[in-house]
Amino acid sequence: MCSDMPVVKMRLCGFAQKLIDYQVLIWGIMQIDAKTGNDEISGEPQTDNLTAPEPHQLPDLTAGLLLAIAGFTCLSIGDGFMKSLAGGWPGTGVSALRYFIGACGLAVLLFAREGRAGFRFPNPRIQLARGFFVALSTVAFFSSIFLMPLATATAIVFTQPIWTALISALFLKETASRATWGASAIAFIGVLIVLRPSFTELGWVVILPLVAAVSMSGLMIANRKSAGLGNVLLMQFLIAVIGAIFLIAAAVVGHFSGFEPLHIDWPSWYVIGICALVAVTASFGHMLIYLATSRASAAKVSPMVYVQLLVALLIGIIFYDDYPDLLSMAGVGLIVGSGLFLWRTRARV
Repeated sequence: MCSDMPVVKMRLCGFAQKLIDYQVLIWGIMQIDAKTGNDEISGEPQTDNLTAPEPHQLPDLTAGLLLAIAGFTCLSIGDGFMKSLAGGWPGTGVSALRYFIGACGLAVLLFAREGRAGFRFPNPRIQLARGFFVALSTVAFFSSIFLMPLATATAIVFTQPIWTALISALFLKETASRATWGASAIAFIGVLIVLRPSFTELGWVVILPLVAAVSMSGLMIANRKSAGLGNVLLMQFLIAVIGAIFLIAAAVVGHFSGFEPLHIDWPSWYVIGICALVAVTASFGHMLIYLATSRASAAKVSPMVYVQLLVALLIGIIFYDDYPDLLSMAGVGLIVGSGLFLWRTRARV
């Protein structure tokens, strides 16, 4: 299947096979762990939490951090696979197919676990908001990585915590400290530096990752409002199916708009395979991150998100020959530094 593909796609095919083997191995370990009662996601009572850990077991904090690193790595790997579709299918079509596959898979899991009773729709307005924001963020981000280096787009999206703090202060009347405003200013300077070469080459389309970041902020705020409305699997299913509906509608409108870059042909098996792989990889990554927060606190796990940026940088160099210049790396440093500063300031509160 890979013989007629460009070198990048051939490399990705081989990497995908290794990734699938890795995921199967981790899943098997998790299932064994669940049977022994040590995996909190199983939902079974923990009867041996007060006993000393076995010599081969990792401390909870170490295990949590390793799970978080693996989870965030999976997310960036999925983005790397998506970038290989640039020029083959529009971002609207890729986003719609990826979420359609993900929604179908989550529906099967939800039905297998809870039956028909599991399909609930609590607080429709909040769920629709979550689906809209994830759809807008997804199509903006996938379109951006088709046009610019993966690490550049990822770095801009990492301003999301800053936007969340600002939106919460401006529209939800939450108190914003001086640290929040200072971190926001530094991050904005970093964004301008990172976007400098891309803006010269691409023009205003470079705002796509910013749209993705602001949309992710809206999603985070909507997620806060949806807390306690259902279990994790139901919340994942609802956001996937509503996001898929919005994305399919956007793909149809784009297709009939007459704008050639948004025209959708019948997808090749490579496009379908990559979208399916990314749907699985993203779900697997989020599951690992969820497990990480069950082993260690969210405050300790959160900084591991910046592993995504490092992995995105390596993928760009290895597979796409995207070498950032020193000035761009300085801008990335400002974005990461402002995010870590904001996280540390909140952790002290």
